[in-house]
Amino acid sequence: QVQAVASGGGSVQAGGSLTLSCAASLYTYRGYCIGWFRRAPGKDREGVGAIDSDSRTSYADSVKGRFSISKDNAKTTLYLQMNSLKPEDTAMYYCADTVLDGPDCLSGSWFPNSWGQGTQVTVSS
Repeated sequence: QVQAVASGGGSVQAGGSLTLSCAASLYTYRGYCIGWFRRAPGKDREGVGAIDSDSRTSYADSVKGRFSISKDNAKTTLYLQMNSLKPEDTAMYYCADTVLDGPDCLSGSWFPNSWGQGTQVTVSS
């Protein structure tokens, strides 16, 4: 399995927006699950949100209402739209894909066994 690759990070001021992209090889599989994760300096990696093959989404409480996950079926690419960014959103962001039932996918409790390339997001105050 080719690991998913996140891209599109950058530097932005607090209150700004960024859109990250995820290229995931399992995207075309039935029952796929795509998760977004981040790791801030000095902190453990945490789940940000997930989308299952029925396009249902879930989000961590810390980003709910500010972040949204969407997909472009024509490009087999997924996106993480991040609005109203805060300095505490500063982190390396990763996406990962797997085959997982909806409830387990959206539970926020799964983490991949390995990580692909992440993308840095820096939010300044």
